[in-house]
Amino acid sequence: MIANMVQALNQALSQEMERDPQVVILGEDIGVDGGVFRVTEGLVQKFGSRRVMDTPLAESGIVGAAIGMAAFGLRPVVEIQFMGFIYPAFNQIISHLARLRNRTRGRFTIPLVIRTPYGAGVRALEHHSESTEALFCQIPGLTVVVPSTPFEAKGLLTAAIRSDDPVVFLEPSR
Repeated sequence: MIANMVQALNQALSQEMERDPQVVILGEDIGVDGGVFRVTEGLVQKFGSRRVMDTPLAESGIVGAAIGMAAFGLRPVVEIQFMGFIYPAFNQIISHLARLRNRTRGRFTIPLVIRTPYGAGVRALEHHSESTEALFCQIPGLTVVVPSTPFEAKGLLTAAIRSDDPVVFLEPSR
């Protein structure tokens, strides 16, 4: 039984990485530290640093690298620490990620998931209190997913990773 959202997400990531060797995870502090909310805890020990990659603090670079990885056969899952940190990656997401499949007439699929916590509740106002999800819902080529229970989170993250189209996966901060 899954007790909480963090366990559900960790289990989905682990199971999909076991099932498909093309699934990789990248983001800030996700390897050794296990992510800011510990969603990726234990995955670097299980799958190694070639599949669970700590990155510099450069959201645009993280998303840009993941777009290239996805276009050439990998299935990257990007973790952005907080929704408010996603702004530097907007151009990559809107101008490239969301449009590449259409722009190439279907020659490239972009099986990429961007996971990020959203919403209030962490009492850190700057960069942590906006409701940016509505912006992504207006972008053709993106699917936006917001689970409300651990059961939904596991199923939706599994489906997102298996999708050939980009998914913005929003996790409740609390």
